[in-house]
Amino acid sequence: MQGGILIIDYGSQYTQLIARKIREYNVYCEIHPYNKISLKLLKTLKPNGIILSGGPNSTLDKGSPHIPKCIKFISKPILGICYGLQLLINANGGKIKKSISREYGHAKLKILRSSEILPKEWVDKSPNVWMSHGDSISFVPKNFRIIAKSNNNIISIVESKKEKIFGLQFHPEVHHTKYGQNLIKNFVFNICKIKHNWIIDDFIDRKIQEIKKIVKQDNVICGLSGGVDSSVTAHLLHKAIGSNLYCIFVNHGFLRKDEANEVADYYTDKFKKRFITIDASRIFFKNLKLTKDPEKKRKIIGQTFIEVFNKEAAKIDNVKFLAQGTLYPDVIESIPFFGGPTAKIKTHHNVGGLPKRMKLKIIEPLRELFKDEVREVGKKLGLDNNLIKRHPFPGPGLAIRIPGKINKKKIKLLQNIDSVYINFLKEKKLYNKIWQAFAVLLPTKSVGVMGDERTYNFCCSLRAVTSVDGMTADFYLFSKKEFTEISSRIINQVEGVNRVLYDFTSKPPGTIEWE
Repeated sequence: MQGGILIIDYGSQYTQLIARKIREYNVYCEIHPYNKISLKLLKTLKPNGIILSGGPNSTLDKGSPHIPKCIKFISKPILGICYGLQLLINANGGKIKKSISREYGHAKLKILRSSEILPKEWVDKSPNVWMSHGDSISFVPKNFRIIAKSNNNIISIVESKKEKIFGLQFHPEVHHTKYGQNLIKNFVFNICKIKHNWIIDDFIDRKIQEIKKIVKQDNVICGLSGGVDSSVTAHLLHKAIGSNLYCIFVNHGFLRKDEANEVADYYTDKFKKRFITIDASRIFFKNLKLTKDPEKKRKIIGQTFIEVFNKEAAKIDNVKFLAQGTLYPDVIESIPFFGGPTAKIKTHHNVGGLPKRMKLKIIEPLRELFKDEVREVGKKLGLDNNLIKRHPFPGPGLAIRIPGKINKKKIKLLQNIDSVYINFLKEKKLYNKIWQAFAVLLPTKSVGVMGDERTYNFCCSLRAVTSVDGMTADFYLFSKKEFTEISSRIINQVEGVNRVLYDFTSKPPGTIEWE
């Protein structure tokens, strides 16, 4: 990574967004937790700049995370965001206090003086930014000056021009901060003087060499679901190791309507005899019987996947590795990346649902990437455009789109709802405008009237969001005409449903999936 940006993670859920924004400018960056930073690591990475992320802690609390002491031994520009700003203030002789009222959400800045980190779009303006803090600066260090304050008179930007240290009390990495990405761009190029060094072609070449070095002459099985992530993983592995790759498609019974046949037809043509289809729906339904808790569902599905793969791998000679399409967002929502302090949100079946003892070693070539980067890799590898643009689909499938207990009847009902919904989006040319769309079968029934008769059927909730990377998302707002038509189609075409709801929740505070 030499010559890139080192992001020190203090537990913010937005830490990965910082990395993604930097990569948009074709600059490489790595994220490491504050408690794993050493002088040896710094000498290995040789970063041209350092960013201190936000975090859930308060610098006023005893034992709160600190700036690694070894940072003082390298003279590179530093940008502190939110908690990172407060750490910089304390480290340079300033003081932090508890705010009378915490700032959360939108705020406006008043720019007091110019700075090379400010976007040009902020000149003579009161830019909108996104705040999320309960502490604030009470005393500014002597070598710092105030660049901007919020409309609540909270110090929001400071800098030490001589030492090239900058601090922000807001989050420039989230889309709610207008032109925040340009502030990050100024730090990377104008202040850190970094050149473009993150090219997808280079990533592909590097990963192919890594895979060859790790796998050698052993065989690899890839869990191929037919989605974007697993498909790109399979194509990348195939390019690296060719006939040493065996792709296994497990039908767990929670797939979309007709999906099993579609995936089998497509990949049998590409991988021939090295594409293996397993119908394991009976064992998955059996293992999930009576399970309501979403975390337990995910873990059971993950463990069952591994059991199925281990059993199938035993039939293939010299299999040592299991490949998965794990991405950055999967990791941050499941376990801390690189062991960092970020709080766990939920278990992903291919991250936190794996048993501690398993016979196969894991290969996750896309673990460093965001969804848009994976799609770019897929395009470079020659994947079909319809496959690249396919909406994300969770590994546990429809099992986590049915809150509470599941059974075959509910799965079939949801498959039909989903089919009507997705076909509507494609027919109206809305599918590619939306990041992800799906339906949730609710664990409740409601009274309705159809054909002058009383009904008592299931309710479903539709979900559609726009996003770039899946880390944050806004709900997609259909027109009244579109809402009316899709609701009417579902109720009229799917027997067993008499009420359609819509989910108007963004991420955060919600997640994209319900479970």
